[in-house]
Order: sequence, then C-alpha cells, then structure tokens
Amino acid sequence: RRSWYKMIFELPPIVELNVGGEMYTTTLSTLKKHPGSKLAEMFTSQHKLRTDSKGRIFIDRPGTYFKYILEYLRSNQVPTQCIQDVYKEALFYDIEPLIKQLEDSPQIFGERVARKQFLARVPNYRENIELMIRIARAEAVASRYSNVIICVVKTEEDVARCQDALNSLDMDKKSVVKFGPWKAAPSIYDLLDCIQMDVKDKGYKISLHAHVAEKGFRFKSQDFFHVIQFTWW
Repeated sequence: RRSWYKMIFELPPIVELNVGGEMYTTTLSTLKKHPGSKLAEMFTSQHKLRTDSKGRIFIDRPGTYFKYILEYLRSNQVPTQCIQDVYKEALFYDIEPLIKQLEDSPQIFGERVARKQFLARVPNYRENIELMIRIARAEAVASRYSNVIICVVKTEEDVARCQDALNSLDMDKKSVVKFGPWKAAPSIYDLLDCIQMDVKDKGYKISLHAHVAEKGFRFKSQDFFHVIQFTWW
C-alpha cells in the first residue's frame, strides 16, 4: 500500500482529512478559498498528498486547532479561543487574511507589538533568560530548589547604585544575572513579570522573592536584587 501518491486526476468535491489524528470532512472549494495560501496549494493537482490507512488525506499538524481554520474558511468567523495556537496554524497554512485579523486581536497585538517591542529594548534579554536557566540547572544536583539572583536596573543611575553590591556578590562567588538598563516606559516590575512569564512558558516552575539584604549593602537591595527560585520536584 502506498501512502504517498501524486494526484493525476481531479480531487473529489468532498474531501476527508486526517489532521494530526482529528478527522474532518469539508469541500475542496473551502480548502482552496484563498489562492496562494499554502493550504490551497496542498490541494492542487501538482502537489503530493499523503494518505492514512483509510485513504483520508493526512496533514501532520495539530488537529485540535484545524477546526478554527475551517470555521474561518467557511464563514469568515475569526476565532476567539486558543488565539496563540490558531495564529501559529494560520502562519503555517499561510492564510494571509486570517493572519492579519488575528494580529489585530488584543492577545497577538499585545504580545507582538507591545511586549516584544519592549523586550527588544532590553539588552541581551533572551540570552540572560537562557543564562538564568543554565545556572539554575547547574545548581539542581541533589536539591529540590535552585535560587538564581537577578539584578534588574532600568537606568544608568540604577547601575551605578548597584555596582558595590554586584562587586560584593562577585567576591562571594555568587552568580548574578543582570537585566538592563533600557529606554522604554515599562518599569522594573513590568520586566520581572516578563521574566517570570517567559521562564514559565519554557515549562519551569518558579517563584519570585525579594533578595535579603546583607551587610555592606548601602540601599534596600529588594529595589534591584531579586531571587528566582526554581522548584524541581
């Protein structure tokens, strides 16, 4: 039995699909509603299609969200659930009108335009997130928790105020991941929210605590120094 075949005849007007294990039945015209999209191109006579054991056309994508794609193709209904996941599928199938409408939704607009534009102004933000995780994993041996100290400074003045404390922690051989400074409106606590959000999105269980001031700190350390605690079990 061949699971790959090249269409040498017209597809039937009613098409049965197996999308990642979820079964759908729709019309060929619905699937080809937006010429030029990747989805429409899948169903041209020149495209190779894969079938399952029942002869249904197989698409190796998350089937759960394909129903929202179909709803849009059938009735122009923009989904209001699972927005982020549907957006990923719209990008994969390259359905341009749906992509644009989803990008106008509060969820996608806030993530793409507001939050990402802010984080782009925080130097080495993504690299620092990965550094934090590496430090936490290195300290996780035979331990339930890992504590990573972070220093978050918004302005150059904040950097100067923290320098003595950073030097002291360095002398004590304590690793500190420093975020900032940046030139944008969001505050230190806005950035802390972003850090927690992005680390949790990677599957880690974390909590945020104020850093306990030690002798020699000339200011309230909790203003700039915080502890991200990773819980492993």
